[in-house]
Parts: sequence; structure tokens; C-alpha cells
Amino acid sequence: MSESKLTPRHVAIIMDGNGRWAQLRGRERYYGHMQGVEPVRAAVRAAIRRGVRYLTLYAFSTENWQRSPDEVETLMGLLRQYLKSDLQELQKNNVRIRFIGERDMLAPDITAAMAKLEADTAGNDGLTLCVALSYGSRQEIVSAVKKAAALVKKGDLQAEDIDAKMFSEMLYTQAMPDPDLVIRTSGEQRVSNYLLWQIAYSELFFTKTLWPDFNKDELTAIINDFKTRERRYGKN
Repeated sequence: MSESKLTPRHVAIIMDGNGRWAQLRGRERYYGHMQGVEPVRAAVRAAIRRGVRYLTLYAFSTENWQRSPDEVETLMGLLRQYLKSDLQELQKNNVRIRFIGERDMLAPDITAAMAKLEADTAGNDGLTLCVALSYGSRQEIVSAVKKAAALVKKGDLQAEDIDAKMFSEMLYTQAMPDPDLVIRTSGEQRVSNYLLWQIAYSELFFTKTLWPDFNKDELTAIINDFKTRERRYGKN
């Protein structure tokens, strides 16, 4: 079977449109963020049913810290709630959770809850749910460059031995395959500093659906579209 006919092993989603969804309904932006939690659960369940092995969700970027203090606090509150409430569902569905991003920018109670959730689900071998929090791809790449430079300086690594595979293992997503498919909701057609190294050959899909309206049926339709594409990796 050609690769184009296979279910994507790794799907990455830029969850966009919560604020606009709320504003279209005459509500404050925080209401849209609240309504955006259930589509996360729906995406996880649908990914499991379709045989996806890795699902990476862009939950909060390093640039999002520039939003209003009230909106940031609302997002952090929702994050705290998710970290406390979803362990049972993750365990039931055999989901392992990982977090990537600049953890030192997050509150200590949040990072502690993240670490506990990672430890509690570490033994699960079904879907790996990777949540990008306080994440920016340029920062990730710079961090990897610093790691490599430090090893070279110590004499533990020769500069000429650095290759793409080794560099990938210095990124936050080490030990994960690159995304096969990247989805962005809300109609915007850009990748917004998301997994720039990892998505070099990913298939991109942009949907006008705002994130709170995204559901399992749309994810299934997008995966079916992915299966019709021919992936050449620059070979022809």
C-alpha cells in the first residue's frame, strides 16, 4: 500500500478561532476558550478511532503571552481545570500525554500538574497526546542549537557529526515522528511559529471552521482527504 493511502501516523492541529467564535455570538473571548475544551476531547477520541498514533495540539504559543492579562489568566485557569479533570479519560483511553514548550514561563503549580499528568500516563501505549504550551518553534530551534554548541564546546560532539537526525533529537519533540498532517482551523492560512523544523514535508489542511465547532466528523473528513494526496518528499 502506498503511503498516500495510509492513515497519518502523526496529526498536528493549530486550534484557532475561539475568540472570533465568541464574538460572533456577542460574548466575551473567554467564552470561546471555554467552549474550545470539548473539541479537544472529541479530537482525541476521533484520532484514536482512526488509528492516529500521535496528536499534537497547539494550545498556547509564546506569542500568546502578549494578549491581555485577563485573557491569559482565563486560559491559564482553563488549563488548570483540564490538568485536574482529564486524567480519568486519558487513562480510560490508554492515552499518554506529553507537554512541549517553555515551561519556565508557566506558574509552578501548572508545571507541577503537567509533570504529574505525564508521569501518571507514562505507561499508556495508545495515542500519544502532545500539547504545545508556551511553545514557539523558533525558540525551540534556538534551544537545540545551544545544546549542540554546548556539546561541541565540551568536546563531546564534533561539529561535522551534526546531522538532521541528531538535531531532531535535540528538539522538544524528540522520539516522536514528524507530523504527516497539519490542520489549522478558523480560515487563517499560516503556521504561526508551529513545529517549523518538523513540518518540512507535512501535508497542510486549512479549514474555515472555528475551533469550538470542530468535531470528529470533520477530522475524519480531513484524514480521508489526506489519504488521497501523493506525498513525494521532493523526489519528483
